Amino acid sequence: MLANTSPVRIVDQTTVWKRFIHLRTLVIEQIRADGRVERLDREVHDHGAAATVLLVDPVRQSTILVRQFRPGAFLGGHPDGFLLEVPAGLLDDDSPEEAISREAMEETGYTVRDVRHLFDMYSSPGTLTERVSCFAARIDAAQRDGQGGGVEGEGEDIEIVEMPIDEAYGLIATGGIVDAKTILLLQWLMLNRDVFTRVSP
Repeated sequence: MLANTSPVRIVDQTTVWKRFIHLRTLVIEQIRADGRVERLDREVHDHGAAATVLLVDPVRQSTILVRQFRPGAFLGGHPDGFLLEVPAGLLDDDSPEEAISREAMEETGYTVRDVRHLFDMYSSPGTLTERVSCFAARIDAAQRDGQGGGVEGEGEDIEIVEMPIDEAYGLIATGGIVDAKTILLLQWLMLNRDVFTRVSP
């Protein structure tokens, strides 16, 4: 089999629902490792690509997180449905770099600087098409350029939380932070903290 030839072929697809999300059912034919062809029925949820950013103040050794209601977590059993997270949002036809600058301002009121692209990821590739571009950026936590708190017209009511880096990282082990992108970005920060939080003389 050629390297660029997929063993999977979409036989049929049907739109079940299309508003904020696009939910499709797929019929897929897959050539298995033993050569047999198997037909599979799958559902795919698509609402576009996204970007997220970890905001770090290297002087105060703190990070800016946001707390907001997440209906998926609420239905999944999280006690009150409010999660502590890094700012994030859909690209909405912007580049990932533009999107994280926009989302950081809308959600926290901070202007990002020294932005670094870290990696892209699929958070739940079994059912979601969403690819998330992950960034880290430095900020001055003492200087907010906007109000933050989210976009009221979109129903957002976001609490802005500044927290010492060590405290935020510790919340992963205690269950205080359960959001996947936030866990990954805090893990990255702990591995790269000496370099990323170094303050120039």
